[in-house]
Amino acid sequence: MGLFAIFSSTMSKNPALPLFADSIGTPEYLLGIVAAASTIPGILISLPAGSLSDVFGRKKILILSSIIFASAPFLYLLVAVPWQLIIIRFYHGFATALFVPVANAAIAERFSKRRGEKLSIFSSVTIVGRTIAPFLGGYILSATSSNFNDLYVSVGLAGVIALLVAMMLPGKGSAKNEEQVVQKMKESEGFHVFLSNWKEVFQKRGILVASAVESVMYYTFGAFEFFLVLYAQSIGLDETLIGAIAGLQLVTIAISKPFMGRLSDRIGRRIPIIIGLITSSVPLIVTSLTTSFFDLIAVSVVYGLGFSLVTSSTVALVSDLTSKELYGASMGFLSTIMDVGQASGPIITGFILATSAGFFGAFIALGGILLVFSVFFSITTRGR
Repeated sequence: MGLFAIFSSTMSKNPALPLFADSIGTPEYLLGIVAAASTIPGILISLPAGSLSDVFGRKKILILSSIIFASAPFLYLLVAVPWQLIIIRFYHGFATALFVPVANAAIAERFSKRRGEKLSIFSSVTIVGRTIAPFLGGYILSATSSNFNDLYVSVGLAGVIALLVAMMLPGKGSAKNEEQVVQKMKESEGFHVFLSNWKEVFQKRGILVASAVESVMYYTFGAFEFFLVLYAQSIGLDETLIGAIAGLQLVTIAISKPFMGRLSDRIGRRIPIIIGLITSSVPLIVTSLTTSFFDLIAVSVVYGLGFSLVTSSTVALVSDLTSKELYGASMGFLSTIMDVGQASGPIITGFILATSAGFFGAFIALGGILLVFSVFFSITTRGR
């Protein structure tokens, strides 16, 4: 399910979204909002969705997310002005917001050993979808002379396949838990149950720190993924080459992440996170100095390696610090904080880009924040 769902979601935005937004006359100051619109639902519902899956089971929430994956792409065919695109991106974002924390929770509760590796394998499978999407999306746009309708029909077909696969997922809710919660809701106490679970998650310092690091990593990822396309276009690269640059970054992440997860299982989460933050900062800082296709390939690959080091450890670290009964809530909280970063990254970077600082200032700011957080994480976790 993850393979087809994330493939569909990614092809709707990379490299298509910035090009589509530009084709309907979206002004520069709205580009970041277009990029961020799909991540805002994650801020709103990832935590409640995770908590509900703790009670009613993972499968019901996963099927709901797959319905959105299947329906949203066909709405792009109706877009004529920027505000319509923003609304549809917002709706489409609910799919991933529901899917990611619940799928991670399902895996975390099933595998108590080698958890980092198992979570990373799942992530890599979804990244295979992310990897194929830019190549195929770029090819479709190039072969059809930028016919976005053909592209989004393809996106929709992949979403429908994800829905069909989701219907075959094993698992069901706990009848005992459902009965207890429904009874408490009837007694007007149901919401307090969720608040109690959330409070327990919020009080764990390690979860807060790991979530902050995940957030800043996705802050840079969301901005870099979107504005790298426009930068590559500005130096004269066509859609096929741009798709290859974005795709090779994801190939690097998909291949390396299981190994990084296994490494974090063996040596701990702290060192991979610190090294990953530093490694990711360097290519961001030098991006605006690159002038060729091969330079951008190198930048994408090195960033991908750093991203793998960090994100293969942060999710596993949160699950390490959580009781089994709260996997959904903790993964929902992690996804919420992550989406805050991923949503704000393109918006803030878009405003920087609109100033005289341009691409140079935008990419320097992205690299700088990773360096700051490498120091922050090192200090706050020293001796732990």
